[in-house]
Amino acid sequence: MKIVWGITGSGDLLPETFEVMSELSKTGDFEVTAILSKAAVKVVKWYRLWDKLSSIAGKVLLEEDANTPFIVGALQTGKFNCFIVAPATANTVAKIVNGIADTIITNAVAQAHKANLDIYILPVDQKPGTTTTILPSGKTLELKMRDVDVENTSKLRKMKGIHTLEKPEEIKTVVNRYR
Repeated sequence: MKIVWGITGSGDLLPETFEVMSELSKTGDFEVTAILSKAAVKVVKWYRLWDKLSSIAGKVLLEEDANTPFIVGALQTGKFNCFIVAPATANTVAKIVNGIADTIITNAVAQAHKANLDIYILPVDQKPGTTTTILPSGKTLELKMRDVDVENTSKLRKMKGIHTLEKPEEIKTVVNRYR
């Protein structure tokens, strides 16, 4: 089994997602190719997760532009079982629901969607109110969700062919479907 793991520039849910992916990778049941947006590179390094990433993913591809490195062809031609974007920033979700494909992640989602590849997205801004996130220092930060971001997540949930996840642990269920 082969999956693509798209990482955006979200710090919220990032450590938790890395824990799940690390746990899953230890089973040896699947190969992970990670694609990181330009913002993701900065955030993964800020959270000191770069070394952990290389132990999870056999390949790590870094965004140069919306189509480089060229991952779309492999997504569209069945070289991967599914595409997991986790965590997904509010910006990424807004672009996806509005058809904007100007980053490596949003372009890959758009093109994989056209080819009917299963896409799973873990948006960070899901419900009105506040959420608590973990900072790189281990301290917590309370964030207030913006209405527009929650509305975009609601639109994402309604998109045919895209499955939304509520928490990182649900990635385990996704991977188990393809085993």
